[in-house]
Amino acid sequence: MPRLSYFANPHRFMAFSKAVTPWLYAGAAVLVGYSIWQALFIVSPERYQGDSARIMFIHVPAAWLAMAAYAGMAVSSFVWFIWRHELADTAAKALAPAGAAYTALCLATGAIWGKPTWGTWWQWDDARMVSVLVLFFLYLGYMALRAAMDTRQKAARAGAIIAMVGALNVPIIKFSVDIWASLHQGPSVIRAGGPAMPAEYLVPLLLGAVGHGLLLAALSFTAMRTDIMARRANALLLKRTVE
Repeated sequence: MPRLSYFANPHRFMAFSKAVTPWLYAGAAVLVGYSIWQALFIVSPERYQGDSARIMFIHVPAAWLAMAAYAGMAVSSFVWFIWRHELADTAAKALAPAGAAYTALCLATGAIWGKPTWGTWWQWDDARMVSVLVLFFLYLGYMALRAAMDTRQKAARAGAIIAMVGALNVPIIKFSVDIWASLHQGPSVIRAGGPAMPAEYLVPLLLGAVGHGLLLAALSFTAMRTDIMARRANALLLKRTVE
């Protein structure tokens, strides 16, 4: 099996991504569709929260993917910052819009779920809510900062710095309910004693999360391919202009 560095070559990446991206979209459609079907029509109402808990099949994967996308963006930025692999910067740039979308989805579904559960759409003294909102602003700030730079190198450098510094917020989100008093309950899936959630909910939730992960990968690959092709087109245009 080739090492990940094998795909640092844009030509190899383009060939690889062209082959796998349709399968990623297909897998995402099947798994996310199955999860939503289970949530809406199959699983029984939650014991205490009733039908309102069904939104967790969207909210929880969105929260996981919001953090995962930012972590991936930070790692890609670190790789670019140290080794100057242009494909790493392309990956970081591609992850930002999808990550921001998942963060917005997390915030929106969390508010919808929170109203019947806690009696409020938003609570400013809840560390998890506020830290996720900070994550959303970090995504927006990353994209705005890159767009404000006049060269790609400046954009990559500025973006890498904000991505790496902002990564400190990811563990804050993860452990906020353990450190500070929160409306959110403790972990129900990833915990030392094993999942506290019945299999009826756990299986479609995890399958949905995998599906959303495949969708994130597919969207990122699509954005990366678009960026690479745009740079190639600009290079050819510049070459013809000079000639």
